[in-house]
Amino acid sequence: MNNNLGLHETLELHELLLFKNTCLTKANTLSEVAQDQELKNILKADAKASQSEIQDIQKFLS
Repeated sequence: MNNNLGLHETLELHELLLFKNTCLTKANTLSEVAQDQELKNILKADAKASQSEIQDIQKFLS
């Protein structure tokens, strides 16, 4: 799939991938220290969504 992407598009996907990795790290870290169970559930759901989005982005880059 990478053959169809321009250089600027590839760089933007890398930037988005870096951002989503940061989001995933933050959600995982905060879910471990959160006291409120509802907040933990929200953070874990966000981490799961971020993992899925990271995999989708990686498909475009491979």
